[in-house]
Amino acid sequence: MKYFLKQACFMILLLSLIFSCGKKNGDAVQQVTYKTITDYLGRTVMIPEKPMRIICSGAGCLRYITYLECQDRIGAVDDLETRSNQFDARPYALSNPRFRELPIFGETRGFDNPELILSLTPRPEIIFKTYPEMGHDPAELQEKTGIPVVALNYGDLVDAREDFYSSLRLLAKIMDKQKRAEEIIAFVDACIADLHNRTKDIKKQSEKTCYIGGIAFKGPHGLQSTEPAYPPFVFIGTENAALSDNSQAYINVSKEKIVEWNPDIIFIDLATMQSDPKANAFYELRSDPAYRNLKALKTGEVYAVIPYNWYTQNYGSTLANAYYIGKVLYPEAFAEIDPEKKADEIYEFLVGKPVFAELNHIFNNMIFKRVRF
Repeated sequence: MKYFLKQACFMILLLSLIFSCGKKNGDAVQQVTYKTITDYLGRTVMIPEKPMRIICSGAGCLRYITYLECQDRIGAVDDLETRSNQFDARPYALSNPRFRELPIFGETRGFDNPELILSLTPRPEIIFKTYPEMGHDPAELQEKTGIPVVALNYGDLVDAREDFYSSLRLLAKIMDKQKRAEEIIAFVDACIADLHNRTKDIKKQSEKTCYIGGIAFKGPHGLQSTEPAYPPFVFIGTENAALSDNSQAYINVSKEKIVEWNPDIIFIDLATMQSDPKANAFYELRSDPAYRNLKALKTGEVYAVIPYNWYTQNYGSTLANAYYIGKVLYPEAFAEIDPEKKADEIYEFLVGKPVFAELNHIFNNMIFKRVRF
């Protein structure tokens, strides 16, 4: 008899979760229905049919929610979103200053605090989590909070673009934003195709050699920090001097290699400005005798671009940089492109506001400029 009573109680509880959850509002009862989804880790997660209160854990998660125009459903943020820093290169955050005023639920890079999450009022209905291998384990976090946790694969715009699209579509399915997701995917594909089409027929046998330095990776770095398969170079068919058959997403090359490559043109990711003033790429180029005879310095072919790897990859900045670099390398192919206006067109579509001027001001109006030494 006790066994059957326990089974009956369990079924009643399960059915109440699946079909409805009554919440009194005066005399009315708001019905909440549930559905199941499969997340990036292959976990089956039961979630509300129409979630209105969510939080985003992990690098870039809040960016995707902003792309989908669901930022008004965010009820709390990790501590990175509330910091006041001299530099900030996250267009999604610049377009949503309200994030800085929201309650904090945990630390950056997915180190969530279950107690803080449970103290939120109203309580979140879903926790979305990118880079689920970092910080709090999704299953453990779900068990501790009783809130569904959906793991996502962040992806990128080159080798893992389909992972980006899959996560975007999963988010869109959960948030009822399928149309918006397909618009984003079409927009990104169109930009990349446009960049490719503008440069695919250009003869590149005598092309100038290029190098990109100052790339951020879990913090700022100097000139030796690069990304061999730098996405803007990939989109316009240009090779980084650091590219090799065993290229990695991020490497720190030797000073001797940069001197050996002696690139014709150097691009500097302005994330390097976060470094110590005597450790950033600009100081190194100005003061290190080893770099004194670099061709790019002698000819004035050093240019500054938007930091793109800031709390993981900012896709709008990646695309904007590609148009600017294309304009520098192949001016005829990009004759009608104004890189600053193009950047704002991209930002307005992805994050809802044209934030280039604000971003440029933060970085001392150096973005898309030739650097003087």
